[in-house]
Amino acid sequence: MPIKVVELHHHGIRIGTAPDEVEQARSFYSDVLGLSTDPARPTIPTIPGFWMYVGEGERTTQIHLMGASGKSPMAKSEKEDPTLPHVALAVEDIQAAREELDERGIWYWSIQGLVGQNSDQVFVRDPCGNVIELHQIGTCTCNKIALSQ
Repeated sequence: MPIKVVELHHHGIRIGTAPDEVEQARSFYSDVLGLSTDPARPTIPTIPGFWMYVGEGERTTQIHLMGASGKSPMAKSEKEDPTLPHVALAVEDIQAAREELDERGIWYWSIQGLVGQNSDQVFVRDPCGNVIELHQIGTCTCNKIALSQ
């Protein structure tokens, strides 16, 4: 049975790690594209950055700007790095998603507690090599849609 995806949550984009690079990225997305910063982004050790709202208000999809160069310190390996560019989808049931991936023999990796106490992120690659993040709806501290579920 297919995984029940309930929303396009965010798109993760890598930016530089130096303070001026992080600020230049924030300025571009804020000043040029008109996106607003999500103040709820937790401090993620070794990954500077910003979460930016796409659209009006706090009930929108986000762009996550993640400071990383090469393999991030949060990575399990070069292929298992939460800062790799990715699209994040919130799912109805993360455990059911894991079971579906297992049943289909699809390799994935996960990380718990990175962006919140209850966060459980599962990362998988599509057949073309693109990284897709799956996480339980309502467990991310960003995006008020998820928090209102």
